[in-house]
Amino acid sequence: MSSIRQVSSRVVYENPWILVREDEIERADGSRGIYGVVDRPDFAVVIPMQDDGFVMVEEFRYPIGRRTWNFPQGSYPNRADGDPEELARTELVQETGLRAGRMRHLGFLHSSLGSATNGYNVFLATDLEQGPHDRELEEQDMRQGFFSRAQFQDMVLRGEITDDSTVAAYALLTMRGL
Repeated sequence: MSSIRQVSSRVVYENPWILVREDEIERADGSRGIYGVVDRPDFAVVIPMQDDGFVMVEEFRYPIGRRTWNFPQGSYPNRADGDPEELARTELVQETGLRAGRMRHLGFLHSSLGSATNGYNVFLATDLEQGPHDRELEEQDMRQGFFSRAQFQDMVLRGEITDDSTVAAYALLTMRGL
């Protein structure tokens, strides 16, 4: 049962990746307010694991103004919906050139659930074979590297990995005893 009811909604911004709306709401006590919501499609996060370590990608992230490492991830173009495992396989190939012999779904989490509608499926990719990558224009400065678990954890603690979906994906992996 919802304690907040939408009274009205209007789109305030839209592009191929996101839609931002402002909703007029009514709370359980009858008071009114507004809520800003970012509508984004669900995405996939892929943990490419081999030799008890991970392949990660690094790129410049415009919103935070710096380069950062993360697991390969992405969504379907133009806010489309589709099969999560197919998306995970596509993102893995696009960003790293890796093809996974096995994909295991680790779970689904929400991203920024206080302001956004999207979530993400986390997949573990193993039995990896290297091929050419197929990066999008926005990913032309991307590079990749291999990191042991110890290196990964040190990078998180040093603030070199700040992507919450990457850290949460790693948490799911460890909670599953992998």
